[in-house]
Amino acid sequence: MGLTSFQKMVLEGIPLRLPALRPYDISVNHAPKRKDILTADEKKLALRNALRYFDKRHHAVLLKEFAEELNAFGRIYMHRFRPDYKIYARPVGEYPCKSKQAAAIMHMLSNNLDEVVAQHPHELITYGGNGAVFQNWAQYLLTMKYLAEMTNEQTLVLYSGHPMGLFPSHKDAPRVVVTNGMMVPNYSKPDDWERFNALGVTQYGQMTAGSFMYIGPQGIVHGTTITILNAGRKFVKGKTDLAGTVFVSAGLGGMSGAQPKAAKIAGVIGVIAEINPMAIQTRYSQGWVDEVYKDLEELISRIVKAKSGKEAVSLAYQGNVVDLWEKLVEKNVKVELGTDQTSLHNPFSGGYYPVGLSLEESKRMMAERPEQFKKEVQRSLLRHVASIRKMRSRGMYFFDYGNAFLLEVARAGADVSGYPSYVQDILGPMYFDYGFGPFRWVCTSANPKDLELTDKIAQGVLEKMRSSAPKEIKRQLTDNIHWIKEAQKNKLVVGSQARILYADAEGRMKIATAFNRAIRLKKISAPIVLGRDHHDVSGTDSPYRETANIHDGSQFTADMAVHNFAGDAFRGATWVSLHNGGGVGWGEVINGGFGLVLDGSKDADRKLKSMLFWDVNNGIARRSWARNPEAVFAIKRAMKLEKKLKVTLPNLVDDQLFT
Repeated sequence: MGLTSFQKMVLEGIPLRLPALRPYDISVNHAPKRKDILTADEKKLALRNALRYFDKRHHAVLLKEFAEELNAFGRIYMHRFRPDYKIYARPVGEYPCKSKQAAAIMHMLSNNLDEVVAQHPHELITYGGNGAVFQNWAQYLLTMKYLAEMTNEQTLVLYSGHPMGLFPSHKDAPRVVVTNGMMVPNYSKPDDWERFNALGVTQYGQMTAGSFMYIGPQGIVHGTTITILNAGRKFVKGKTDLAGTVFVSAGLGGMSGAQPKAAKIAGVIGVIAEINPMAIQTRYSQGWVDEVYKDLEELISRIVKAKSGKEAVSLAYQGNVVDLWEKLVEKNVKVELGTDQTSLHNPFSGGYYPVGLSLEESKRMMAERPEQFKKEVQRSLLRHVASIRKMRSRGMYFFDYGNAFLLEVARAGADVSGYPSYVQDILGPMYFDYGFGPFRWVCTSANPKDLELTDKIAQGVLEKMRSSAPKEIKRQLTDNIHWIKEAQKNKLVVGSQARILYADAEGRMKIATAFNRAIRLKKISAPIVLGRDHHDVSGTDSPYRETANIHDGSQFTADMAVHNFAGDAFRGATWVSLHNGGGVGWGEVINGGFGLVLDGSKDADRKLKSMLFWDVNNGIARRSWARNPEAVFAIKRAMKLEKKLKVTLPNLVDDQLFT
C-alpha cells in the first residue's frame, strides 16, 4: 500500500462502506477467550454499545457478526475493521496531520500495535495479557482520524480507549488526555474488569499500553539489569562479579521478555521458563534468547556447563516454570538469584498457566470452567512457592518482581512473610528514593542514526554529571553510563527507535535540553518524544511494587500518581494518562504517565524544564515525607538547586520514646 492510500484511510476513519470480513490469522499470537460473564440482557447492552459506532444501515449485518465475536472471544474486537495497512512506527512525516504533536502521538500508538511489538496485536493488546491500547478497532480508526484532523488548539479526550472527541483548548494544553479503567472504587474487583470490559465501557491500559509509551521489552531491560546486578552485589556472598551466577525466572511475553537480555547484560546465566512456544520463538528470533530447551535433563546439563565456564548466556525452557523449579531442586543445582515475571496481576485469564495442563488445555478450562481453572492456578502456585522455599533454604535470594506473585501465592494459602519485593530491597532505596527511574525517548524520524546520536549525547551529559556528583549517586551514574555505552551493541530496539535510561531529574532535564538543541541545529532530523515508564519515582501508587518501600501507612493512598497526572498536564506535557491497574493488577494500583514532544523550539525548552522537574520531585517529596533517608537527602539537594522549591520535611522521632 502506498503512502497516499495510507493517509486517505487514516483520514477516512470508520469507513462508510463495510470492508470485507477479515480471516482469523492463526500465525499471530491471540488473546485467550475471556470469561463468559455477561447475562443475556448485558450481552444485548454490549451489542448496542458496539453498534453505536456505525451507521444504522449496517446494524443488521454487524449485530450478528459482533454477537458471534462476543460468543467466540468473550469480547467484541470488530475484526472486520482492522485496517489493511501495516501498523508500525512510521517516520513522523508520513502521518497526515495539522499538528506535528498529533503526528508524534500517532507514531507512538502505532508502535504499541506493531505485530513485532504487541503481544496480541489483533486484539489491540500490547503486553501483560490484557494491557490494551483500545477496546476495539472502531476506536483505533476514529482516534487516528481525530489526531490527523486536530490542531494545536484542540485536545482529544480518551475514555478507556473511546475517543470522546476533540475539544477546544490552547497551545499549552495537552493534545491528548487519556484515562483507563478509572472505576468508582467499589467496582475494581477482577470480575468487574471482565464485566465492564465485555460491555465495552472500560479497559485495562496496563501502564504504557494505553498511554502510547510502550517501547517493547527494552522498556524493562534496564530496570531488570540493574535489579539483577544489585541483587547479586548485595545478596550473593563472596561475589566480586556475577560470572557463573544462575538467575531463574518465568515469562517471555511483553515486558517479561526483557529478562534473558538483561541477564546476559548483567553477566549471569539467565534461565527463563515460558509455556507459549510463539513467545519463545519471538524472543529467540529477535536474539533476546540464545538457546531454547524442551528437555529438562538437557537444560540442567547446559546450566551446569555454563556455571562451570562462567558464561553469560540466556537459556529458555519451553514448558511450565513449576516443572523447572522442581527439577532444579531435585538435581540440587545451585541457583543464586530467583524471581518470577508471569502476569499474575491477571492470574485466571491467561496471565499464569498451571502445572500439569498444556497451553491449550488451560485456555479451554479458563473459558469453560473458570472456577476449576482458578483452583488449578492456586494449586500450581503452592507447588511453585514450595520449590522456591527449598531453594531459599539453600542460599538463593528470591525477590518478588512486582507482578503480584507474592500476593497471589498468599491468596492461595501460602505464608510468604519474609519474602522481599525488589522495590523494598533494591529499586526503592537505591534508585526511586534518589529520583532515578526509567526515563525514555523515541526518535520519531524512525532513523537509527538519530538514535545513535542521542545515545552519544546522553553519555556525554552523564559523564559530565558524574564528575561533580555526590558519592550517594555515583554508582547509579556509573551503571547508567555503562548501560548507554553498550546500548547499540546490545541491539535493544524492537519497533520504534527508542531508548530507556535510568536518570534523575537533573539528568532528564539536561539530556532533554541537549536533545532539543540538537533538533534545533538539525543534527537530529525530526522531533523526539520524551516519556517514562509509569514504574517510576512518582508516577505510580502501588503498595506491592512502586511504593512498597513507603512505611508511614500511606502506601495505600494514590494522591501522588493523581497529582503527577494533573501537574504534568498544566506544566507542558503533550499528552497525559491516568490508569487503574497495571503491573500488579486491576484495583491494586493507580498510575500515571506523560509524553512530551521536543521539536527544537524555545517553547519545548520551557516545558521540559517545568514538567520534568515536577514529575520527579513530586515523588521524592512524598518519599521524603515517609521518612526514607535517601529521599530526604535527594529533596534537600533539589531545594539547593532550585530556590523556588520549598518542601515540608519530616521531623524524626526518637524510638526510645516508645520504649
